[in-house]
Amino acid sequence: MIKIPYYPGCTLKTTAKNFETSAIESAKILGVELIELPKWNCCGTVFSMTTDDLMHHLAPIRNLIRVQEMNEKGIVKNEYRVVTLCTMCFNTLKRSNLFVKQDPERLKKINSLMDEEKDYQGNVKVLHFLEILKELGFEQIRKKVKKPLQNLKVVPYYGCLMVRPEDVGIDKPENPTILKELFEALGAEVVDIPFKTRCCGSYQTVNRKELVAELVFDILNQVRMEGGECVGLSCPLCAFNLDNRQDEVKKLHPEFSMVPVFYFTQLMAVAFGLNEKICGFELNHINPKPLLEKKGLLNV
Repeated sequence: MIKIPYYPGCTLKTTAKNFETSAIESAKILGVELIELPKWNCCGTVFSMTTDDLMHHLAPIRNLIRVQEMNEKGIVKNEYRVVTLCTMCFNTLKRSNLFVKQDPERLKKINSLMDEEKDYQGNVKVLHFLEILKELGFEQIRKKVKKPLQNLKVVPYYGCLMVRPEDVGIDKPENPTILKELFEALGAEVVDIPFKTRCCGSYQTVNRKELVAELVFDILNQVRMEGGECVGLSCPLCAFNLDNRQDEVKKLHPEFSMVPVFYFTQLMAVAFGLNEKICGFELNHINPKPLLEKKGLLNV
C-alpha cells in the first residue's frame, strides 16, 4: 500500500464529504492510502494576484511544512508529495509553492514570518488526485472495475482551476482529456462538450445568483443537447454551482431538464462496486440514484 500525504481542505469536511469518503475508499482499491496531514489549515481558498503580497502565502506554505514533518516523523517515507482533491485547494497550494520556489528571497521572508520549528525547504510537490490516477495507469484502474458504467453518458467538466494557468494545470488548458480517460476506464460512454473548461461563475454565486444560473444553463443545456446524462467533476464550488444552482436555472428556464452532477470519485466508487453509503449521494442536490438505478448500477 502506497502512503501519500493528503490535504483535504475545508469543504471536504463539510458539504463535500461525499467527495472525500468516495476518494479515500476508491484509493484503497488501487493500493493507495491517503494519509491526512496533521494540523492542516485552510489553504486561503484563492491565490493572491499581487506579487508583493507575502502574507496570503503563509497558509498554503504552512501546510507544506506539515508534509515535511510527516516524512521526518516517519508517518510516510520519502513521500515529499501532497495530494489534493479540491481543485481550488490544488490550485492555491501549487501556485504558492511555485511562488516561493521561484524566488529564494520570498521563501526566506515567508519562513521568517511563521512560528514553526523548521522552515519550509521548498521540497514538496503538490499533486491533484487525478495525477496519481494517471501515474497508476488507467489500464490498471480498468482492471479494478467490478461494475462497468455501461451506457452511462458522462460529460467531463473541468472548470478553470484544474487546467489554468498552464504551468499549474494538470492537462491541456483548451482540450483536457484526463477525466475522459478515467471515465472510459470505468466503462462509461464519454460525451465531450465545448464548454467543459468554461467558468461556472465561481464566487459570483454569493451575490449574483442569476448570473451564475445563466452560466450554468449554458453549460448544462449543452450537456443535454450533446446527449449527456450527467456531469463528472472535481471542484466543490463547481459542484455547488452546477448542482445546487439548478433550482435557479429552472426558475429562469422552466423548460430546463435537471442534470445529475457527480464527483469523479463517486463514479469510481460505483464502478469499483463499493457500498452505496461511501458515495454519499444524499449530499448531491439533484438526486443521481434514479439515473444509476435505471442503468442497473445500483440495487433498486
